[in-house]
Amino acid sequence: MTSIKDAVVFVTGANGGLGQQFVKQALERGAAKVYATARTPRQWHDERVVPLRLDVTSEESVAAAVAAAGDTTVVINNAGIYTHGDTITGTSMQRIREIFETNFFGAVLVNRAFAPILGANGGGAFLDVHSVLSWLGVAGGYSAAKAAFWSATNSFRVELAAQHTQVVGLHLGYTDTPMISMVTDEKNDPADIVRAGFDGLENGEHEVLADDRAVAVKAALSGSIGDLYGLTPAAG
Repeated sequence: MTSIKDAVVFVTGANGGLGQQFVKQALERGAAKVYATARTPRQWHDERVVPLRLDVTSEESVAAAVAAAGDTTVVINNAGIYTHGDTITGTSMQRIREIFETNFFGAVLVNRAFAPILGANGGGAFLDVHSVLSWLGVAGGYSAAKAAFWSATNSFRVELAAQHTQVVGLHLGYTDTPMISMVTDEKNDPADIVRAGFDGLENGEHEVLADDRAVAVKAALSGSIGDLYGLTPAAG
């Protein structure tokens, strides 16, 4: 388990709805410092917050951030992009590649870059932000990229256990952030999701199912694909 109190926290996608809550709640839990990163960093009204420029799709940008934040002990891997209505058959391959560059390759790049930093600083923790769509292929390239990142998180967890790094996957359904402002379904409060993520981190959990939808879908994975997607038997 990893305490946020006195930790040095590095947040990717800090300008977004979840990202802002990660910064805010880390401070409330007593973080010593928070690196708030984004492609265009904003100003924060707390001397413990250090804004940093970060483009997770750029190896040079990630390397520069690592060099500037070598005292990090907790990484919140939150940056992501989403296009409502995306499909695996209709969305352009260029856009699918863009989604993977941020949501998979960029996220993996961040963890790979910070793994030795966390190890050198005592182990620390990664909190990887996934989605219920990691388990449901209903959002095209986004679902595919999040499924891939979920798998990578499981690999990071196994491979980094020897250096005592905790790796937590955070799964959530639709949450009220600007990224999905066009979605009309019922949404979670971002503050509740971040609270659940930090609670899980501090309680030593490996995976956090932050809402009822995540719990239900994870449980449904043990059933049939037909039941999960409401499909009739395939024609023979």
